[in-house]
Amino acid sequence: MAANMIKAIRRCFANAVRVVDRFHVQKLAYDAVQEARIKYRWEALEQENKAIEEAKKNKQSHQPEVFTNGDTLKQLLARSRYLLFKHQSKWTVSQKERADLLFPRYPVLLKAYNLSLRLGQIFTICKNKQQAFKRLAIWYNDVEEAGIDAFKTVARSVKTHYESILNFFDNRSTIIQR
Repeated sequence: MAANMIKAIRRCFANAVRVVDRFHVQKLAYDAVQEARIKYRWEALEQENKAIEEAKKNKQSHQPEVFTNGDTLKQLLARSRYLLFKHQSKWTVSQKERADLLFPRYPVLLKAYNLSLRLGQIFTICKNKQQAFKRLAIWYNDVEEAGIDAFKTVARSVKTHYESILNFFDNRSTIIQR
């Protein structure tokens, strides 16, 4: 999707049909989910640092909240990284437990996770360009409604490159032979 690659393709392969690989589209969505998780993790670190300072001022020891799985909030956010890349059907028991603790506290993160999954499902479920175009349009509208800044960036990229993304559905491949 990089502008320099588009220019090089046009110059070197004038008759080529450009196809944006589903991996790169999905990676943008995964990155947006991780951006939300990291934002919350920084907030948790800042809250804990303030609580530690306050405890020191009062000559007390700081004891962070420990959840039922043994994680503190900052550990929960750090250790949830990999579950956010997987479909929930593939979570381990500990990942399921983390998700059950994480998503009620961070509903925006759940919304981001679901948007990411739905984008991936478009590539899995849709059999042709028309069907994929409709689902991408619905997904795009849902992203706008969700109001998650990182996903707005993903949506703009999809909007900018939608023709090349939809070319994937010609052969369900990044290679098109004509």
